[in-house]
Amino acid sequence: MAKSKTTASATSAGTYTMTDKAFKFLQSYINNPSPVGFESSGQKLWLDYITPLVDTTFVDPYGTAVGVINPKAEFKVVIEAHADEISWFVNYVTPEGLIYLKRNGGVDHVIAPGQRVFIHGKKGPVKAVFGWPAIHTRLHNPDQKDPSPKVENLFLDSGARNKKEVEDLGIHIGAVVTYQDGFDELAHDYYIGRAFDNRVGGFMIAEVARLLKENKKTLPYGLYVVNAVQEEIGLRGAEMIARRIKPNVAIITDVTHDTYTPMINKIIEGDVACGKGPSLAYGPAVHNKLLSLVQDVAEKNNIPVQNRTVSRSTGTDTDSFAYANDGCPSVLISIPLRYMHTTVEMLHKSDIEQTIRLMYETVLTLTPKTNLSYL
Repeated sequence: MAKSKTTASATSAGTYTMTDKAFKFLQSYINNPSPVGFESSGQKLWLDYITPLVDTTFVDPYGTAVGVINPKAEFKVVIEAHADEISWFVNYVTPEGLIYLKRNGGVDHVIAPGQRVFIHGKKGPVKAVFGWPAIHTRLHNPDQKDPSPKVENLFLDSGARNKKEVEDLGIHIGAVVTYQDGFDELAHDYYIGRAFDNRVGGFMIAEVARLLKENKKTLPYGLYVVNAVQEEIGLRGAEMIARRIKPNVAIITDVTHDTYTPMINKIIEGDVACGKGPSLAYGPAVHNKLLSLVQDVAEKNNIPVQNRTVSRSTGTDTDSFAYANDGCPSVLISIPLRYMHTTVEMLHKSDIEQTIRLMYETVLTLTPKTNLSYL
């Protein structure tokens, strides 16, 4: 791994530079498996990093992890990301030892053939591959259509040649499967990795807490730094934690599509690109006055932002917070991403930095007296 060019250590009000420690945390956090419903190991890493930066922490029954600054304050502000990644479940083992699967979240079957995976069984991770017949055999009969990957024809090969050998490896029905690919750096300050959606968000909210700590900032409210579980299967972790915390304001971060990627239609997805700053969303769940405040903060601090629209819902944890309890003014700050739900999700270093700055300056601007009333 080449050493990052972003590791000079410096933080001050209004600036953000990734430290060596932060960069190493980002690498290990992205590389660590954290599949939907099995986020514990990733949450432990995150809590280890954030605990020195906050006053207290807690974890809810399904594993959402929270760091709190000023826990006794009545007014509560949430900054939130989700910790889970898409994955697979072992569903059926053939007598010949091949393993068939079910989705765990919106995993893309098209990218699976030829991928290396870990099967997380009772004896620890087991290496395996998505097998796929050679092109010579697929095209041998010109009258047959070349098969395309589907959930029902994808299988894993662990090296076992019968069901007992599979079981002897500790593999069982319900074992979760994650891809092996991890963090790396490309030219021109791009990072790639598995599950930047949305562990980059978990990294960024932790860095907001670090800036507050290192810059000795005092907030006039309680700040809840929330790393939620089970977003990929219906925003479930956010739904649970929103009811538990009952926040007054929520700032959600997630990823959005870089629409300059081939085969993405700007007419449908809007005009958003990596390297041009965080993306702010307009939509019914996004609170207009809170959005205006974030836009004002961005302008005041010379933080570039991009705008996009959503329809009935944002498709992110914003929806769970916005409509929880008696309603919670919520805003969505997204980071542009290429190749979502693949093993090579790609984003730009500067967008990470600018999104952290925007969240940091926003939490410094908010007070319990901020007028968010529509009327």
